[in-house]
Amino acid sequence: MTPTAAAGAMRMRVPRLALGPIMVLVAWQGLAVAVPGDFLVAGPWEVAGHLWQNAGLYFRALQTTLAAAATGFLIGNLLAVALAALALLLPRAEALIAGLALLVFCLPLVATGPILRVLYGPGTGPQVTLAALAVYYTTFVPVLVGLRATPAAWLDLVRSYGRGRFAMLWHIRARAALPYLVAGLQIAAPAAFLGAMVGEFTGAERGMGILTLQAMRGLDTEATWTLATVAAAVSIAAHGGIGWLARHALSEPPPVLLAPPQTGSGPGLWSGLRGILVVGVVAIALWWALLQIAGLNPFFAKGPGDVWAFLVSGPGADENRATLLAALAETTGALGPGYFAGMAMGAALAVVVTLAPALSAVVMPVAIALRAVPIVTTVPLLVLVVGRGPVGSAALVAVMVFFPTLVACLYGLQRAPGQVLDVMASYGAGRGKALLYARLPAMLPAFFAAARMAVPAAVLAVTVVEWLATGRGLGALMAVSASLSDYGTLWSATVLTAVLAALVYGIVARIERRVLAVFASEQAQ
Repeated sequence: MTPTAAAGAMRMRVPRLALGPIMVLVAWQGLAVAVPGDFLVAGPWEVAGHLWQNAGLYFRALQTTLAAAATGFLIGNLLAVALAALALLLPRAEALIAGLALLVFCLPLVATGPILRVLYGPGTGPQVTLAALAVYYTTFVPVLVGLRATPAAWLDLVRSYGRGRFAMLWHIRARAALPYLVAGLQIAAPAAFLGAMVGEFTGAERGMGILTLQAMRGLDTEATWTLATVAAAVSIAAHGGIGWLARHALSEPPPVLLAPPQTGSGPGLWSGLRGILVVGVVAIALWWALLQIAGLNPFFAKGPGDVWAFLVSGPGADENRATLLAALAETTGALGPGYFAGMAMGAALAVVVTLAPALSAVVMPVAIALRAVPIVTTVPLLVLVVGRGPVGSAALVAVMVFFPTLVACLYGLQRAPGQVLDVMASYGAGRGKALLYARLPAMLPAFFAAARMAVPAAVLAVTVVEWLATGRGLGALMAVSASLSDYGTLWSATVLTAVLAALVYGIVARIERRVLAVFASEQAQ
């Protein structure tokens, strides 16, 4: 391509990339004009004016939150890479490592934040830790997949020189995993910012999270929309910046891989009851050992025995159990509809974009913006629009689930075998038949991968909205118990929420195996 042609292509590309953001701004301003009153929507001009008038305040708060998010982002991703390497070097322990990593990732930030605040005291410890916890699993998954995505011939070459596993890991597998690492980092960037803001809710003195609480309590519409805009801009910039670095440092674009690795052979340790029991026993043992080693005050630090007594054998266990089960029913009632709505919308929109590729320039910027806005700034907006009922909770869950599903399904639809599409085209099959018989089957693995990865995100969304808005469910119960120093309820609700997320994850994974096995058998016939 000549320099003139390249410049022309760039000029064509820039307007197309700008089309989505421009349409978003126009629709946003139109919504602000259409909605009566100043208590629901602040338009982009109002947000820009508010930000200009309070630039110093927002800049200082953003500096504080970004520092904690960046530190947690670094620590969490280093931990993810170390865990993935350890799982690869110890294949017999891979299922255990993956199971424990998932269980910790399912711990609700709503509950771990107050617990960490007691452990750390004043300072940024909770913010950094929650940011690290929010990102490590989303990087661990693709990195482990990438470490395996190495041509066998390369490994055979290393073996022929008498080198072992560590040499393969360092010289071959690590290089092959770089694009997958970048994919994980892009997914993790908005999550780190969210974790830092949730940590600020638990007693920090400054930061974006503190401004969000103040805006919610004061029903300050302009401040609420400004916080959401700034948080979205930061997250989108981080997502795009990592992609830009990858395009200049790597020879191939980073794939978007959301699927956890398939561990073991045959039925696998984690996929069966034996694996669940092993992970549970090891998790309980580590929980007890950490409390003993740390020597924490038993009034605050509850062990497995304390939780068992609180729920089963101790005085008042029946009442405690009834309270937690009622909260669990409330949370599940909002979780289910939002989860399924987000999955359906993401998959449906991916199909629409595949059939009409020109819509991608409009759809993708909007989708990225929705995902990039941290949930803690989305909650007050939903409260303003739809109130504090279950509809708002389900809507927020749907937003959290929607974007990963859209990206994963698009990736799967694009991976339909080219030879099959060529054969169908030669017989005059249209886009509809190609979609039905080639692209949708190719999308199934990516769809179920997104369904699994969306489970912890959905649980996080519903507990946060219960904490900050509705005042019902497990999220609200954990927040109230933390404020009252009712650590028996707090630790028990934390365990219950983590177990709920892990069980739903396992159910989705089991459905995935059944569906894909049936599909594979039909393809083989």
